Amino acid sequence: MTTYCSYTDAELTTLLKDGDRVAYAEIYERYKNLLYINAFKKTGNSDDAQDIIQEVFIMLWAKHKKLVINKNLASFLYTCIHHKVLDLFTHQKIDERHVTKLKDFLLLTSNNTDYNIREKQLALIIEREIAALPEKMREVFVLSRYEGLSQKEIALTMNISEETVKSQVKNALKILRTKLGLFTFLLFLIRF
Repeated sequence: MTTYCSYTDAELTTLLKDGDRVAYAEIYERYKNLLYINAFKKTGNSDDAQDIIQEVFIMLWAKHKKLVINKNLASFLYTCIHHKVLDLFTHQKIDERHVTKLKDFLLLTSNNTDYNIREKQLALIIEREIAALPEKMREVFVLSRYEGLSQKEIALTMNISEETVKSQVKNALKILRTKLGLFTFLLFLIRF
């Protein structure tokens, strides 16, 4: 009885096509280290190289009845390794793109959230300072800046002169500018 290790690759391939598990095991033992070295040189990663070898040999057994090996067995296996390495690199690039997009999304969401929080804080500060204005001045200011009424409309609504409206708005802006600081004040004016 001859051992499988003395068989040629062509003989082992023929036996493999017939479903011979021992021939399959011999092919694995004969090529696993050489294929690992080849895969490792291409990937630079031991785990990836091991996974590629495993995938090639799983495919070899799964398709053993339909195998078409035009060249010798070694060339066929090296070609399979090459294709698996290319698949790995393609998937890694896709994964990198997804990770990049996720990071960008999280950064954008974080920035938007931070911006929204600061905007709300600023709005609260502004509202508090407006609420601290004298009553009549506050009413004129709110009608002017929030309601968008003209000086004439405010004067009619509050039964005061247009000059008084103009003076009250001017004084309110002066007070707010002083209390809020120039930067905050400019942001407030741009917003409204």
